[in-house]
Amino acid sequence: MFRHIINWYVASNIYQSGVNKVKANGELGEEFEKKFNVNSREMLIAGYLESVGAVLMSLSLVSKTFGRLGSLMASIVMSAAAVKHYLAGDSFDESKSSLKLASLSILSFLASLRK
Repeated sequence: MFRHIINWYVASNIYQSGVNKVKANGELGEEFEKKFNVNSREMLIAGYLESVGAVLMSLSLVSKTFGRLGSLMASIVMSAAAVKHYLAGDSFDESKSSLKLASLSILSFLASLRK
């Protein structure tokens, strides 16, 4: 049951940011793209992965497979975001949310592998 609560928490936090990236067609501003060294296509892909992963994580009550796929997608995107923050020279406080969401999604994936 605790895994489902974690899945809902992670999904609720990453869904809106993924939808915002998709609605903006991957463009979040020139300053943002220069700071993190990304282009609009990469941001659009990250937005799709975030939003689809969040939906799959919220469907973890239906099937473990949905939860596993969603947590895997979310952990990949959030881990990449944490690395981008690190490479951009951000402090721990600025990258704390992506690290927290990445670790929670990885823990959710590992918990789903148990019986």
